[in-house]
Amino acid sequence: MKIAIIETGGKQYLVEEGKKIEIEKVKNTDPEKIVFKSVLLYADNNNCFIGKPYLENIEVIAKLLKEKKNKTLVFKYKPKTRYRKKKGYKKITWLIEIKSINSI
Repeated sequence: MKIAIIETGGKQYLVEEGKKIEIEKVKNTDPEKIVFKSVLLYADNNNCFIGKPYLENIEVIAKLLKEKKNKTLVFKYKPKTRYRKKKGYKKITWLIEIKSINSI
């Protein structure tokens, strides 16, 4: 079993082949083949490699399954002064499936 720790969107994820994870949207990528080259750790049955900070010869390939938009509201309120502010935005997240962890 191959596992890896990747970094994307300022966060780190523990992944293995066939696992589904939810990440922030990645710009300028093909949805059918998303390649992560910022791998921090790689381990299989016999070996374990730790990057300083990244491993150069390992890449993780994933496929986009679904794109979601999560709505976030920000509401400010002060009592007795009639001060109310309501703002919001939609954050785009992707549900991806890890296809393979390859060594180059």
